[in-house]
Amino acid sequence: MIGLLLAIIYLSFISLGLPDSLLGSAWPIMHVEFGVPVSYAGIVSMIIAGGTIASSLFSDFLTKKLGAGLVTAVSIAMTAVALFGFSVSTQFWMLIVLAIPYGLGAGGVDAALNNYVALHYTSKHMSWLHCMWGVGAAISPYVMGFALTKGTGWNQGYFIISMIQIGLSAIVFCSLPLWKKRESPTRETDKAKPLPFKSILKIRGAVPCFIAFFAYSALESTTMLWASSYMVDFNQISAETAASYASMFFIGITVGRALNGFLTIKFSDRTLIRAGQAIILIGLILIFIPSVAPLTFVGFVTVGLGCAPVYPCIIHMTPSVFGKDNSQAMIGVQMASAYIGTCFMPPLFGLIADGLSVKLLPVFLLFFFLLMLIMHELVVKKTKKNQPLCNAEHEQGECKKDD
Repeated sequence: MIGLLLAIIYLSFISLGLPDSLLGSAWPIMHVEFGVPVSYAGIVSMIIAGGTIASSLFSDFLTKKLGAGLVTAVSIAMTAVALFGFSVSTQFWMLIVLAIPYGLGAGGVDAALNNYVALHYTSKHMSWLHCMWGVGAAISPYVMGFALTKGTGWNQGYFIISMIQIGLSAIVFCSLPLWKKRESPTRETDKAKPLPFKSILKIRGAVPCFIAFFAYSALESTTMLWASSYMVDFNQISAETAASYASMFFIGITVGRALNGFLTIKFSDRTLIRAGQAIILIGLILIFIPSVAPLTFVGFVTVGLGCAPVYPCIIHMTPSVFGKDNSQAMIGVQMASAYIGTCFMPPLFGLIADGLSVKLLPVFLLFFFLLMLIMHELVVKKTKKNQPLCNAEHEQGECKKDD
């Protein structure tokens, strides 16, 4: 039965990734039909991000009141309803309204599932589950492309994904007894009162941890959005070639997380985070070197591979480093910090690129890399007594602590 629940959680992570690529895939046609400028996609995405941040911050309260399973099921259902609403929308303002439950649902799934897996499963599953998010994000553009090439329109693409989400939500609702059974060993922590935000910030090492998440997401999302433009300007290659090269950054993260799941059997989360940071630095150095396009391409792929272990391993360490009672609150704010970085930093670089040059991308990325590195080491220093020394394959309760 435990294996069945894990399979359902894997499906839930795929569902989390499914909507993420839809707007970008469909917007070139959607904005024409709605009669709005192409830039209005930013309005929709910002509202979605705002809802995601809000639900992440409230995840501690909701999960302790309702349980991770119910929060996940309801959140997926909210996303499904919003996607269905998108499929029947005829005016832009309808997208604005529907973006609210869209974002709230996405944030609820993310925070609840990440904490549940960190508490109940080993680090390899955390990496593989985040790899499943990449699978979901990769599937949806193909679904949208299928709908567009068959002449059924972007509406049909949203409709198909919404039906998949409704089915996944139904599966999670049916599996609620399994979630409760799995939660029973830590029921005493589930009954703990939700932490006020001020109390969360007072946890030793919490603030630098949140800044590290913000910096990591700023680096990752800015690279995803601007790598192609950088190669067009810096390497003087065609937009089509640059787009195909830049997509490999995303593939690097997905493949890297699949490989990282195996590495967690041998190495600790902390070791893998540092190894990932070292690989990111190598990638940034390659991007800095004046070169032909292939070397810049290798640099972006290397950065993607380095990013792979950082996010899931930091999340998985949270219960052992900050305490199981605090983990849901911590992970909720971690998710919110990450979404703030994703929401605001790529547009900020856009302003820098417009005012100065897109060639400053490596400098921008290096700044956030160094910020992430410093903040992570500060977390390690402040929580040294709580750092697990065993490899991530052991149960958290069996991990030895630093002296």
